[in-house]
Amino acid sequence: IYLFSLPIKEAEIIDFFLGSKLKDEVLKIMPVQKQTRAGQRTRFKAFVAIGDFDGHIGLGVKCSKEVATAIRGAITLAKLSVIPVRRGYWGNKIGTPHTVPCKVTGKCGSVLVRLVPAPRGTGLVSAPVPKKLLSMAGFEDCYTCATGQTATLGNFAKARSPPISATYAY
Repeated sequence: IYLFSLPIKEAEIIDFFLGSKLKDEVLKIMPVQKQTRAGQRTRFKAFVAIGDFDGHIGLGVKCSKEVATAIRGAITLAKLSVIPVRRGYWGNKIGTPHTVPCKVTGKCGSVLVRLVPAPRGTGLVSAPVPKKLLSMAGFEDCYTCATGQTATLGNFAKARSPPISATYAY
């Protein structure tokens, strides 16, 4: 599927190939409001990350009137956005790949994120949200650097996806 750049249109395709290995994690549920003539209309926005801890990661964002529907929709969107992740070595090529193959950068909104390879045993040097995403992608060691308004969790999480997917571009 990824080799020929085929678009994944149904979440069941991902369930078939990665089904039992995939784990999902709700990163945040936030209420968003729209001003109407009769007052405000509150909806819930859910951010969900999904990964198999072995080279695949997806991020889904969904807004709905109810929390459960938002989470269910975000899981489906996360499955549709699952991408393969390339891992590499730091120093000697001993054992399995454990870190990012090279320095990569991603940006979403004002948040700029940089992933730097780290030696084996370092762990994920990162804030809690990106640490979840990186571990779900299968990285064991990685240095990170983030600038901008990282408190906006949506942009902070979305800024992680481009550098992780860009690892296959080199």
